[in-house]
Amino acid sequence: MKKLLLLLLCVPLIGFGQCVSGDCENGFGTYTYTNGDKYVGEYKNNMIHGLGTYTFANGDKYVGEWWDGNIHGEGAITYVNGDKYVGEWKYNNQNGEGTVTYEYGHLSKYVGEFKDGDWHGEGTITYANGDKYLGVWRDGNMYGKGTYTYADGSVEIRTVGK
Repeated sequence: MKKLLLLLLCVPLIGFGQCVSGDCENGFGTYTYTNGDKYVGEYKNNMIHGLGTYTFANGDKYVGEWWDGNIHGEGAITYVNGDKYVGEWKYNNQNGEGTVTYEYGHLSKYVGEFKDGDWHGEGTITYANGDKYLGVWRDGNMYGKGTYTYADGSVEIRTVGK
């Protein structure tokens, strides 16, 4: 998920590209960037602001709220590999409540709290094999007491990091 922040830091919001339709200053417009990225949505004071869709040249796509050129508010990003985050954002990072679904690998879904792009607070991870862990996360890692439920229904209480 930190990949999004790095992408946004490398993306000029207004300046290297062109407004191809509408009002890209104070209204609704479409802006294409020289690197192949494209934004369709609302603008205020020459900045992306309001609701819009940002499609990265690599195929990743963010749909949601913006504040002064930053992803901020409610929104969803879908990555070309099929992974998806839906939830709250603050200044280009997942912050607050959200859900990540994973297309491939040993993880299936995380539902819970985020801080600066990491799992942080209460949350539940579901593994591809059907196992689940409900507990507290700190900086993306299990922390404290949690409940691990195996796909067969058996339960284990775990304490991690304390």
